[in-house]
Amino acid sequence: MPSYEQLAEQLDPATTVLLTVECQQGVVGKDSALPELAAAARSSGALFRIARLVAGAHEAGVQVLHAVAERRPDGRGASNNARLFRAAARLPVQQLSGTTAVRVAEPIEVADEDLVVRRLHGLSPLSGTDVDALLRNLGCRTLLVTGVSANVAIPNTVFDAVNLGYTAVVPADAIAGVPADYTPAMIRNTLALVATITTTDEVLACWKRPRRVRQG
Repeated sequence: MPSYEQLAEQLDPATTVLLTVECQQGVVGKDSALPELAAAARSSGALFRIARLVAGAHEAGVQVLHAVAERRPDGRGASNNARLFRAAARLPVQQLSGTTAVRVAEPIEVADEDLVVRRLHGLSPLSGTDVDALLRNLGCRTLLVTGVSANVAIPNTVFDAVNLGYTAVVPADAIAGVPADYTPAMIRNTLALVATITTTDEVLACWKRPRRVRQG
């Protein structure tokens, strides 16, 4: 674990972007296509901590980017090369473009200055999307990764971020997966090898330092 000073340097508001991964109504909301995952995100407190981090980012001047996974009604462009995608296509709740399912879920608040990037394919918000270019244009050096799931999208995001040259930081209490005991195992045995592992409270404490103005 880094010292407070090291973590605060990594999380400099001027060079940090907070990423929420698939924190959408159709995934972690009350009418989720994946009720077990939604229940884990809520019962663990992860979703509420993500909302705290987003609010703290807004206050500290940290850019927030929401990564949403969706699907066209006709399925064009969607991935079909893995069991996960084929199973998702048969679920009763679909993440269809323009529907409430792909809106960022409460209690997370989306501010006017937030960016929302939607993808129609794949497992990661960084691969084959605008996210990498947006991060570089924003001067991002550290990507703070939150959301779901610890099973697939979160580790995929962290690996992609590291491969692209970003420092990945993961608040362990602001991600969720299924079953519940899988998340700490993933953090301990995999994510801790490539990312800085921290907590929501530690991140927010770093952002209470004197604010630096982000260069546009």
